[in-house]
This record gives sequence, structure tokens and C-alpha cells, in this order.
Amino acid sequence: MTIPRRSAFSRLAGVVAILTIAALLVPVSFSEDRPKYPEYVLGGTEVRTLPQSANGRTYLLYVTLPYSYQTETRKKYPVVYVTDGYWAFAKTVGLYSSLWYDKVVPEYITVGLGYAGANLDYNKMRRWELSPVRITLFADSGHAAEFLAAIEREIIPFVEREYRADPQHRAISGGSLGGLFTLYALFTKPELFDGYIAMSPVAGLGDDWLFKHEAAFAESHRPLKGRLFMTVGGYETPSYVDDVKRFNDRILSRKYPGLSYSFRVIDGERHGASTSEATNRGLRYVFEPIAPESGPAR
Repeated sequence: MTIPRRSAFSRLAGVVAILTIAALLVPVSFSEDRPKYPEYVLGGTEVRTLPQSANGRTYLLYVTLPYSYQTETRKKYPVVYVTDGYWAFAKTVGLYSSLWYDKVVPEYITVGLGYAGANLDYNKMRRWELSPVRITLFADSGHAAEFLAAIEREIIPFVEREYRADPQHRAISGGSLGGLFTLYALFTKPELFDGYIAMSPVAGLGDDWLFKHEAAFAESHRPLKGRLFMTVGGYETPSYVDDVKRFNDRILSRKYPGLSYSFRVIDGERHGASTSEATNRGLRYVFEPIAPESGPAR
């Protein structure tokens, strides 16, 4: 069945709606005379601020180390790099203990990618570097190439210098614009990661820019190896779902010999909440070859 193509205006309207979802997340405020209690701290987590990047940004990393890190002093660990770390890091880390308990993932280091500073406009900052193409109405967008260069030349070397990170097992995870960036990384620097979790990527952005980028990659005949898990929420905007499904069809049609690929529609979920199940299943999928177990419990 052929899916009708949408007008440029309707495509833009859908993207703008997605990009402004986070603006609705208003922090809860308390009365100043309320007693002060200790705040919960995410155990095993460190916050590291990097020197100013060559692209002018100052990146902050949220790093959670696996349970055996302090005792297994000769062991190296896979790393999951999480885009939008200021939002997605805690959720990703929260899934770790259950997945590890079930033995469906190995122990791994989680690195959330964020920015140093206070009172930051995350929506504006993420548009700058997660989108590989300029978004109409947002002049501060379209710098994914610079962000990917910073990850390759500054962030990954820092992590692998400061922590016992296994350079043979790197994964990247992202949702929405982060999902688009994850796919951009796959078809730009396929040797940088071996696992990709692309959740509800903005696949139709920029008049199908991603489709054109993938086509150019296919024509280059460069090798593509790794594991890709892509999702979309079943209750997201229909046109948005259509774009992701079209890109799923594109990947399936290529039959990249070195790429293991899985696609899932998260039934009954919209854009934001679908990433909870997608992260769970995505981590299981990208780490399946090196997980202690898979399938039914023994």
C-alpha cells in the first residue's frame, strides 16, 4: 500500500510539535519554609565536565559504573552513550539492575551526554547539535556533524582514558532528534559504534534528508556492521509513524549484509513514553551477542 506524501507545511508542523514537548515539563516547586531533607543520589554515578570543545560547547557527562567495576580491576566494560542525558540518563540507568539481574545484558558503563551550566535551554541546545540538517524556523540547528566529531575526538577518548571502557563494544541511544542523530552516526561513521538504539527518530525532517543521506551511503558501498534497534510509538502522530515506517522499509530493502536489524512499534504509546519500553528492548537487542543468557530463563 502506498502511503500518501504530506505537504511540507504539515511535515514541519509535526516536527515543531515534537520539538516543543519538553517545554511542558515544568519542575515542581516547594514552599521555602518546607524542611530540608537529603536528596536522593544515583549510586555509582559520577558527573564529569569536559574542557570546552572545539565546537565551542562545554559538555557534561553523567557516568554510571557497573557493580563489579571496583572489584574486577582488570575487566573492561562496554559503554552506552545516551543522547539527551539530562532527560534520558536516569531512565536508562534505572533499567540496568533488572536487565543485569535477568542476565540479558552484560555489565556496562552508561554515559549520558549533556551540557555544563545552569538554567540551560535544553531544547535550543539539542536542536543545535542533534539535527544533521537545518530545521526551518530554527536557525540554531543543523550541527550534527560537529557534535559527532566532538564525540569521536573528545568524548570517547576521554571516557576510554578515564574509565576501563572496551573500545570494541560501544553503543549509542537516542530518542526523537536523538534517534535521528543515532541514525546519522550509523550512516556517517559506522565504525564508531557497534550498537544503535534509534527511538522514534524524526525520519522525515528536512524533506526526507535522512533518506537521501542513507542512499548516498548505500551508493558508496562502505561496509556496515553492527546491531540497530529502531522503534516508533503506535499512538504517535500518524504522519510521524508513517515516516519511521517508510525508513524501516528502506533499511529492510537494502539487506546490508553486516547489519543485524530489528524494528518494533510500541503499541499504545505516544512519543515520550514509548522510549521506556524502547530503551529496555533496545539494550537487550544491541547487547544480545555478549549477554550471559538470552531467551527463556534456564
